Amino acid sequence: MATTEKGICAVKLGDEADKLEQTLNQEFHQAQIMRDDHTHKEWIQAILEFIAGDETHLDLPLDIRGTAFQKQVWEALQKIPYGETRTYADIARNIAKPQAVRAVGNACGANPIALIVPCHRVLRSDGSLGGYHWGIERKQKLLIQESKLIKDDSNT
Repeated sequence: MATTEKGICAVKLGDEADKLEQTLNQEFHQAQIMRDDHTHKEWIQAILEFIAGDETHLDLPLDIRGTAFQKQVWEALQKIPYGETRTYADIARNIAKPQAVRAVGNACGANPIALIVPCHRVLRSDGSLGGYHWGIERKQKLLIQESKLIKDDSNT
């Protein structure tokens, strides 16, 4: 996770901390990056609880940088309820740009804030997973976990 004074500007997913730090250094090459596991410990904890399935909604301050179109797509993604999915076409229609399905896919791929901006909840029109910057296996695991928790909650 990377932050600015305004909020979270990046959440990256991976198995190796060194590679994730390298990714942040490349993406924010002009920024002064300092590792600090304490300043926003509550934000990190919320994200970890979300990954573990203990939290179903992340409402954290964001400082997202992107084009106006990307921001519009990312806002629409944040409205997809936990445990539900939408198609790229659904998102395009939702932002009143029904012909922009491919551009919606590109905006999802450019999403700098994994999980909080839940691009993993967007599928192809045929129901297949499509792509995911952090790997199809990770996307599938997130979707299975979310749908399982929703089912478990509805049975209690």
